[in-house]
Amino acid sequence: MLAHLIALVGFIIPLGSIIGPLVIWLIKKESMPLVDDQGKESINFQITIFIAVLVCLLLAFVGIGFILLPVVGILWLVFVILAAIKANEGVAYRYPFNIRFIK
Repeated sequence: MLAHLIALVGFIIPLGSIIGPLVIWLIKKESMPLVDDQGKESINFQITIFIAVLVCLLLAFVGIGFILLPVVGILWLVFVILAAIKANEGVAYRYPFNIRFIK
């Protein structure tokens, strides 16, 4: 659960949404299989969202990025909270929009 929730640090620290889950995953991946699985899932999702934000910023030059950026932000927040709730229940959560960089 912490691997998902610590991504919210990204509101305060730039790139904290990627670094936080990465640290949790690196520390606990050997001892806890669920943390290994969910840590990778969280890192992949945070990288995917980071790429989506960069695309939105580029699209801001043509105007549509200003509309898409809040949508990406709301989806990010909702999916992180859903993932944390499911992980707390012991269920392996899969984000619906996720590029799997780390397998």
